[in-house]
Amino acid sequence: MRLFGTDGVRGKANKYPITAEIALKLGKAAAKVLKTKDKPVFLIGKDTRLSGYMLENALTAGLTSMGADVFLVGPVPTPTVAHLIRSFNVDAGIMISASHNPYTDNGIKFFDEKGHKLPDETEEKIEKAVFEDINTEHVDSKSIGRAYRIDDAKGRYIESAKASINNISLKGLKVVIDCANGAAYKVAPYILKELGAEVVVLNNQPDGNNINLECGALHPEVLKAAVLGHGADVGITLDGDADRIIMVDEKGNILDGDFILAIAGLEFLRQGKLKKDTVVVTEYTNLAFDELFRKHKGNVVRVQNGDRYVIEEMLDKGYNVGGEASGHVIFSDFNSTGDGMIAGLQVLRIMKEKKKRLSELNPLVKFPQVIINVIVKEKKPIEKMKNVMDEIKEAEKILGKNGRHLIRYSGTEMKARVMIEGKDKAMIEKLANRIAAEIRKEVG
Repeated sequence: MRLFGTDGVRGKANKYPITAEIALKLGKAAAKVLKTKDKPVFLIGKDTRLSGYMLENALTAGLTSMGADVFLVGPVPTPTVAHLIRSFNVDAGIMISASHNPYTDNGIKFFDEKGHKLPDETEEKIEKAVFEDINTEHVDSKSIGRAYRIDDAKGRYIESAKASINNISLKGLKVVIDCANGAAYKVAPYILKELGAEVVVLNNQPDGNNINLECGALHPEVLKAAVLGHGADVGITLDGDADRIIMVDEKGNILDGDFILAIAGLEFLRQGKLKKDTVVVTEYTNLAFDELFRKHKGNVVRVQNGDRYVIEEMLDKGYNVGGEASGHVIFSDFNSTGDGMIAGLQVLRIMKEKKKRLSELNPLVKFPQVIINVIVKEKKPIEKMKNVMDEIKEAEKILGKNGRHLIRYSGTEMKARVMIEGKDKAMIEKLANRIAAEIRKEVG
């Protein structure tokens, strides 16, 4: 059975493959495949899930049994791990998190020595090694690795994040930050406070079981209410591992990754900082985004859904800004992966420099878009479900050149996603519901 999905190894905590036994083997396999020197060093971070303790210890046991040393940095955002890999010059990093999923899930994500997610072929090597059941007899007692708790890890990231906007003062801005009871509960408020903002903090009391629970990037309505209630200038909400961001302006408008990329991308373009005048987005980004950038003589490159594919395209072609509507926003000048706080800071910097409210900066007016998530029992190929395909073909005929659709399964959850975009909202809602209904009948 395949271990790796589209974002590492993920599943229900304490059930295959998210068990202590598999984590132990993954630690061994990672030490074998990812080491870059004779005495390898790995760095492990985690979010605030209770199951993180179990997986952290099991991974550490596997790595040290292979002679690798381990730096344990505790609960930190995924982008912090990516940054610290380069800061500490380690062989690779591991983040224990299931991102935006409920606390009952967990995951194990690997990063290479440059802080990038692993390509498919490297994950396949690790997976193969797991099932080969690696022998550790070649590591004698003197060569077993050590584990170290790193106390200043958070401070290093905080300074790096502030430096991404040249430590510009945010004095005069009232910011609400929703930490999702997740990995950013310590670092995010400090970053904003140290830059001089007046900060209202929400959901920074993790108990191991309340990560993403009716808060964070999946529930921006919580942030909206707080921004309006506190009369704040702006709101930032993160997901459980803080690689995803959603913002709220002073009027209560919810701004997803498309809006954030439009604001920051166009400003980078205007300042001559957007490499090759290009932003990388995914298939889910609204078509109005393309029109907006064409109007300003910028370019948009689309890739398949998933922040890893955005990053791969950016690395391959030399672009420096990209992301997803879901809130993964990548500024590769400052970090090697999606970073919710750095994305938010870029927008706050633009607000300060242009002396404008966030609502005044937003240039994007989206075409209507409907996304329906259908919980499924199995991922039967969509093209083999006749009734579903009949509805899709009918939708294509009705939409013509005035819209588009994307119907596919989630790479991390047992869900089918039906997305339809067009200029007539009532029509696209009707078409999306008809397709979703047929999927429910078939595999729901």
